[in-house]
Amino acid sequence: MVPDESRTELYSVKLASVQLGLWTLMGVTAVIGYLFGYGTGNKLLEQPLPHKIVIVICMLIFIYNIGMTIRKAGRMTTTEGVLMIGLVMSALLYLPALLHYENYTISIFYRWWTIHLWVEGVWMMIMGSFLAYLLIRLSGADREVMEKWLYVIVGLVFLAGILGTAHHYYWVGVPSCWLPIGGIFSALEPLALVGMAVYAYAAMRRSGLRHPNALALHWTIGSALFAMFGAGLLGLAHTWPAVNKWTHGTLITAMHAHSAFYGAYVMIVLAMIIYALPSLTRNRPEEGNSLGYWAFWMQIAGMFGMTLSFGTAGIGQVYLERIMGMGYLDAQAKIQVHFLMLMATASVFTVGVGLFIYDFLRCVPRFPFSEEADAPAARPEPGTT
Repeated sequence: MVPDESRTELYSVKLASVQLGLWTLMGVTAVIGYLFGYGTGNKLLEQPLPHKIVIVICMLIFIYNIGMTIRKAGRMTTTEGVLMIGLVMSALLYLPALLHYENYTISIFYRWWTIHLWVEGVWMMIMGSFLAYLLIRLSGADREVMEKWLYVIVGLVFLAGILGTAHHYYWVGVPSCWLPIGGIFSALEPLALVGMAVYAYAAMRRSGLRHPNALALHWTIGSALFAMFGAGLLGLAHTWPAVNKWTHGTLITAMHAHSAFYGAYVMIVLAMIIYALPSLTRNRPEEGNSLGYWAFWMQIAGMFGMTLSFGTAGIGQVYLERIMGMGYLDAQAKIQVHFLMLMATASVFTVGVGLFIYDFLRCVPRFPFSEEADAPAARPEPGTT
């Protein structure tokens, strides 16, 4: 994205390769360590300190490489600016994860400075910049209009996302003043996601599916809509304090988390991959193929079914455990039918993932990328000649 926006090559491919190697090594060794009990015990931030230091190094390498690419070009678009703000903030907000607190309440309090503000703060900026880039390229929408929408999304993130952290403080031992703060600002958080969905819909209405790579546009529009559904609407459904006191720690949370992460994280990354693949592989038609569409719709159908399964199971769990007072294992036995539905829909989703991976790997990559014979024709920016 950045080389394309900057109209120049990446500052250092070797540096990017070093970062990828470090990141892969850290990830693999961290997962293996978990299997043998090697971790900090801090939920969602389990990595031991050496692994966290490698994460910091990788972040700094990435930011430096992107920043130097933009500097080399001598120009920075609004899309790149928002992306850089998101990347720098993600690095700064990882600092609380490096600290260790013996008091569990204090540990939880600062944990969400990283987790929540990553997920519902800076990632919205990164996702917004991805959306802007893809919609400008795929829909032919005017850059000035798209980047004005980007300012709106960033503003909504700062308005609601930061203080919305309070919805993680409801039941962890902090003062009760966090309850209304969390409730009010959590109710405002979906506005940024609704803004993204409207943003994507407006771009599609303007130009339809005229771009040859309609499959990438499917993933792009789908990401905005699924993020609004999972992260926005389903998040709002259980973050109000009066509701959350019943649903906290149940399968209702899994309902929200699965659809939110898939829509806001996975789908936008897959959209970028599908957009880039025709330029990076040989003999791949830009308009996509039936295999790619099957992968798209099976993943959408499977994840939607999984979300419904978690939701219906969670409602039953809340009633049986929290209202009727039934024990956890007894309640789980009563809602087993929902897990059968979960397994069936997860199988559909898994087939969709398998089709995507097969479609990704079936075409030979272009090596080396510098060969003129293999280089794809440069895509003019919409609105230029």
